[in-house]
Amino acid sequence: MAPALVPCSRSSFFAPLVGVAMCGAAVAWSAVSFAQPVPPPEESAPADNPYQQAEPIPFAFGDFSWAPGSKAPSESPLKWGPFTGEIRLDTSYHFSFNHPKDNTISGSSEVFRHNEVQVTQIGFGGDFFYKNVQARLMTQFGMYSTTTPRNDPSPGRGAWTLDNAYRYISEAYGGYHINALGGINVQAGIFMSYVGLWSYYNFDNWTYQPSYVSSNTPWFFNGMRVQIFVNDKLKIEPWLVNGWQSYGKFNTAPGVGVQARWSPTESFSIIGNQYVGTDTLGNEDRKRLHTDDSVMVRYFQNKGGGAAFSKGAASLTFDAGCETGGGVDCGSQYFIGFMAYNRFWFFDDKFAFTFGGGAITNPGRYLVLLPPINGATAFSGTPYFTQNPGDKFVGWDTQLTADWMPREFVTFRFEFNHRAASVPYWSGPDGVTPPGGVQGAPGSQVAGWAPDLVKFENRMTAAMMVRY
Repeated sequence: MAPALVPCSRSSFFAPLVGVAMCGAAVAWSAVSFAQPVPPPEESAPADNPYQQAEPIPFAFGDFSWAPGSKAPSESPLKWGPFTGEIRLDTSYHFSFNHPKDNTISGSSEVFRHNEVQVTQIGFGGDFFYKNVQARLMTQFGMYSTTTPRNDPSPGRGAWTLDNAYRYISEAYGGYHINALGGINVQAGIFMSYVGLWSYYNFDNWTYQPSYVSSNTPWFFNGMRVQIFVNDKLKIEPWLVNGWQSYGKFNTAPGVGVQARWSPTESFSIIGNQYVGTDTLGNEDRKRLHTDDSVMVRYFQNKGGGAAFSKGAASLTFDAGCETGGGVDCGSQYFIGFMAYNRFWFFDDKFAFTFGGGAITNPGRYLVLLPPINGATAFSGTPYFTQNPGDKFVGWDTQLTADWMPREFVTFRFEFNHRAASVPYWSGPDGVTPPGGVQGAPGSQVAGWAPDLVKFENRMTAAMMVRY
C-alpha cells in the first residue's frame, strides 16, 4: 500500500494526531485516516518500492473525514512519485453590523476586515516521503502572513526579526519514519499547533470563525515532536517547542507538551493535549499550565446514499489553564472555556449546517487576543486595552454556518456570528485606528483620540475556499 500523501491542516484535534503532515493530512502515518476512506491496511509492502511502507497505517480502519479539522479531498490531482502537492485559496467577505469606519475587525484570528473582499490565505506546498524520510512545506500568503505573526511577541527578544523570517510559512518540517510499534515519526520544524480543535485552515473546519478556546489558543509551534503510534487506535505524541505560539523563546526554558489520541471506533474519538511553559517575556518565574481536551462523536450515518439526511456529528472541547509565579497565582490568573458544535450533512454531503458556540473567562487576559488599536501587536501592547493581572475578561459566542460543497475541492460558506464580551472589546462604529492611520509607535496613545470599543459584535461571512 502506498503511503497516504494527503495535505495537512492545523487541527488541534486531528492535525498533529497523525503522521507526517500536521493538522489533517500527511504522509505515511498521517491524518489520512481522518480525511478520507482508506482500504484495509496491508500487512506488508514490496521492499523494492521506496514510496511504500512496511506496516499498516494507524487509524486506517475507519473514515474520519467527518471530524472537525479533518476534511480533505479523497484524491489529489497533484500526486507524483514521492510528492503529493497541495494548493489552498481562501477568499472571504465579512460584514460587521457595528460598521467600523476603518474597516478593521478585532478579536479574531481568522476575520480581519469589514465590508471588503480579502484573501485570508494563499498556500501551496505539499508532502514528500521517500525511503522513510519525510518533509512537508506549506506557505501562507494573504492576510495570514501579517495577522498571524503579529500575535507572537517573541521576536521582540533579540535580533533577526523572526516574524519576518517566517511570516510566509505556515508549516515547514522534516522527519524520519521508524518501523516500530505501529510506526514512529521523529520530526522538527514549524508545525500547526496541537492545542485546540479547529484547523488553522478554514476549509477543513465546520465553521469559519471558531469559538474562543480555539481562536485564542496557538496556531503554530516551532520545535520538534515524536509521534508514537502504539497501535492502529492509539497515538502518544510528546513535544518540545520554543514557546506558546512563538517563533522564538520568551525566556530560557522551552515549552513542553504531549498529546494522546484514542479512536476505538470510526465514529468516536477523544484527545487530550497538555502544555507547560514560561511564556511571559522577561519573566521566567511565571509558568503557564494548560489542558485542552476534546471528544467527538458521529452519531448518525446513512451508508446507503441518496437520502436527504447524510450524517450527523457533534464535538465538545474543554480548556483550562493558569499562570503561576512571577507575581501571579492560579487562583486569580486562569483560563477556563469550552466550545460545542453540532453538524448535519445532507444530500450525499453536498450541503451541511453547523450550529454551536462557546465561552471563556480569562482574568489577566493573558490569552485574550489584543485588539489592533493604533496598530498594536502582542509585543507592543496598548494602554487602551490592558492585559495586567486582575484585568477581567469574560466572553461568549454563538454561530450558524451553512456550507455548499458541489465538489470535494471547494466549499462555499455562509455564516452568522454573535460575539459578546464583559468589557468593551469589539470594533465599534468609529473604529480602532486614529484619523489618518496609525500614529507613533504601534499601540501608543494618541492625544485627543480614543478607540471605539463595544461589548458585542454581530457579523456575516461569505467565503469560497478551494483546496487541492
